[in-house]
Amino acid sequence: MTLKAVVTGCGSYLPPDVMTNHDLSAIVETSDEWIRERTGIRERHIAGDDQRTSDLGVEAAKKALAAAGRSPADVDLIIVATTTPDLTFPSTAAIIQAKLGAPAATAFDIQAVCTGFVYAVGTAQKFLASGQHKCALVIGAETFSRILDWSDRTTCVLFGDGAGAFIIEAMDEGDANGRGIMASFLRCDGRMADLLYVDGGVSATQTTGHVRMQGNKVFREAIERISAAMLAVAEEAKVDPRSIDWFVPHQANERIIHGVVKKLDLRPDQVISTIARHGNTSAASIPLAFCEGVEDGRIKRGDLVMLEGMGGGLTWGAALLRV
Repeated sequence: MTLKAVVTGCGSYLPPDVMTNHDLSAIVETSDEWIRERTGIRERHIAGDDQRTSDLGVEAAKKALAAAGRSPADVDLIIVATTTPDLTFPSTAAIIQAKLGAPAATAFDIQAVCTGFVYAVGTAQKFLASGQHKCALVIGAETFSRILDWSDRTTCVLFGDGAGAFIIEAMDEGDANGRGIMASFLRCDGRMADLLYVDGGVSATQTTGHVRMQGNKVFREAIERISAAMLAVAEEAKVDPRSIDWFVPHQANERIIHGVVKKLDLRPDQVISTIARHGNTSAASIPLAFCEGVEDGRIKRGDLVMLEGMGGGLTWGAALLRV
């Protein structure tokens, strides 16, 4: 029996507090025009002092479970993609498992920064295809505002907080009716770690640290590596990239998204973009955008959807699925 990993539900959560570009201009030397011209971002959501990454993840998970018609008792695999965990340990996945009341099962975090959700989806696909698990809760959740240097306008204007989640279930290929995760492509090149990193950590400094980025170099790497990953996934799935219905990119920079669209000869109206209102929510950005596309009716059953991301590491990757 061949098993397919099928996305059966999604959910998202954004903290209620919104920080606009105008709000930022009172904190650091910047302006709404400067930010929008360079990134496409107008505003972002910021977690409250009483909100942890797990809290955001739980809210997104509840919505995903409801959309899939599942309860926490059905979940036997939890994977959380995050760079901003509640604690050094236990994993945020373990904390979310307890908060949801899910049964004892496999639960762990993945740390691939902005590519984290793609890594998590690819990992869940393989766990479910093995037949050892039946129902995965895959979450991308971040409180990135906690690791920002609010005096550094090159980074603090980019990021926001939020969470998104998928329920992915193992189905017999015949029952899936063509739906499911068709292929994934995941890569990392640690030789470029200094392009995007946090200057703190348990072993190195015993501090949390702040995000540091060489933005121009990251931009130059992004379009080529993201495009190559998408082409590799399409080739593995034996699909013409131009035949996809929707392109759901990591929401890092509007210019990067436009560059990938142009390079792969896609249409701008195929893109699900939330960057203007969410900013870069790292591992949460892809499921947040995907869920918006589902909720507003653009992404429909049977559509072919391409996900992609690139983040610190450098990590990059793509996944192709039929919903």
